[in-house]
Amino acid sequence: MPRHANFLPHGVIPAVLLPFHDDLSIDEQAFREHLRDVASTEGISAISINAHSTEVASCTFDEQRRVLEIAQEEVGDKLPLVHGIYADGSLEAARLARMAAEGGASALLVFPPAPLARGQYPDMAITHFTRIADACDLPLIAFQYGLTTGLAYSTDTLLRLCDEVPSVRAIKDSSNSVTHHEWNIRTLQSLPRPVTVLTTHSAWLLSSLVLGCGGVLSGSGSVVHELQVKLFRAVQAKDLAEAQRLNDLIYPTARVFYDPPATDMHNRMKEALVLMGKLPRATVRPPLVTLGEAEVERIRAALIEAELLDDAEQRHVA
Repeated sequence: MPRHANFLPHGVIPAVLLPFHDDLSIDEQAFREHLRDVASTEGISAISINAHSTEVASCTFDEQRRVLEIAQEEVGDKLPLVHGIYADGSLEAARLARMAAEGGASALLVFPPAPLARGQYPDMAITHFTRIADACDLPLIAFQYGLTTGLAYSTDTLLRLCDEVPSVRAIKDSSNSVTHHEWNIRTLQSLPRPVTVLTTHSAWLLSSLVLGCGGVLSGSGSVVHELQVKLFRAVQAKDLAEAQRLNDLIYPTARVFYDPPATDMHNRMKEALVLMGKLPRATVRPPLVTLGEAEVERIRAALIEAELLDDAEQRHVA
């Protein structure tokens, strides 16, 4: 049983980063400190691990299990853990789901399997999710990819998933379309068994939240978690002036984190935490590559504009 057995995905769920040593092994001490830092923010609903932000594609099964163990040791008593299920085959996805459930995860974030990009029909998604649902009793979050990726589910498929796989309790919406995003919010959150829409549109977070999302699940929460909590609360309270003020602080980091190429977003977040003194290094595993000096300076400027770094202190350090 998970430590937070009644958890249903909602609210602000930061997706944390995974620090590495220079030899590309996991820096467990830095990861522990990062987890404690994010978890210390009052108002967070859960923490997500073994997802894009933790470079899950470059982590083995055993490394993912170790990441879960560390997260449980550091923050599992305090917050639910959302564990990513990233696998191209449904049997491996089910194996990961069993491991996550046995390790105490409270929900699973299910990535679409790569074969769907070559052409998909609803039964493929239903089969994949059913295999995972049969392997554990945790609530599932369906990761809805961008509509241009070939991995996004059609509206009909989403409705079938919500109807035929009862453990699907939320979607992480990365459709990157305001029209589809609003349809998801209006439709899925109004079903007889409501399915929460967690936005990951951090490049336009205020616009997304005011449509009525039930929460946010995003890698940028590894850096701006306090601002995300405050923004979510301001929107929930319908305090537009405060929401706009907070969005003005988030905007500089969103602009730099989510500039093309998208593959660099979490590299940039690591560099931001290094600049803030919260990570010892910004090492990433290949095929990701370390950012150049000019890009790091762009991140530094964004953090200063967002009031996450002190300008005078940075000039002194430089």
